[in-house]
Amino acid sequence: MTLHVNERQTVEQQRIYLDFNASTPIAPEVARAMEQVLHEPFGNPSSEHWAGRPARDAVEKARVQISDSLRCNPHEVVFTSGGSESNNHALEGVFFANRKPRAHIVTTQVEHPAVFNPCRFLERLGARVTYLPVDGFGRVDPDQVRRAITPDTVLVSIMHANNEVGSIQPISDISRFTRERGILFHTDAAQSVGKIRTRVKELGVDLLSIAGHKLYGPKGIGALYIRSGVRLEPLIHGAGHESGRRAGTENVLLDAGLGAACALAEQWIGMESARQLRDLF
Repeated sequence: MTLHVNERQTVEQQRIYLDFNASTPIAPEVARAMEQVLHEPFGNPSSEHWAGRPARDAVEKARVQISDSLRCNPHEVVFTSGGSESNNHALEGVFFANRKPRAHIVTTQVEHPAVFNPCRFLERLGARVTYLPVDGFGRVDPDQVRRAITPDTVLVSIMHANNEVGSIQPISDISRFTRERGILFHTDAAQSVGKIRTRVKELGVDLLSIAGHKLYGPKGIGALYIRSGVRLEPLIHGAGHESGRRAGTENVLLDAGLGAACALAEQWIGMESARQLRDLF
């Protein structure tokens, strides 16, 4: 069937976007925050002169906004290029920092490729990885995680909320085992930050990944929460940006967008209307 121009326009106007797990639009409040730093400040955030200090202030404001959302120290937030880099930094950073010849990682069979494929990569370097199954609701059994831990385990990595079916994993239950054994625990929280309460101390995690475009922020920006005292090998080596944890001149524009998105999300997390829509569908 051939549509005339006016008919095609009508079809276009009736389109409804529901793929928010893939990407969200940029919220107006986030766009305004980014616009404020689009032209000024233009200096390098690492510079101490008059042009660099305002840029540094904008980056640090965003860091505080993210830390307020996670309820952590601002110093524990490291900016990345997105959820994939955050996950890679957590997994590979722990592996290379430990240098155990038989380093063991525990994860699940339903992880995002940004976790699954780094695990496959580390296996080629000698790591051993246990991929645990999930039940009919897409949830992993915490007791299975406990039984999978060995003396060589250096990291457990389990997503917080599943991007396909929305299952929320029992992260706080699992963290009790990892804390008892002194094993680092990472969670990919790309699908949960900005949608449900994601407080790092309540979850009991040592590492947590964020992706900006999942919570009304811009694409190409993310963050990794690294608990104070956790040592990771950087993925990107260079100058001492991000306290030496991620080299590269800070992206003031995108950092400001992610910070604004996290601040905005705090206003509507858990709102009743979202629950009503969920139950309706």
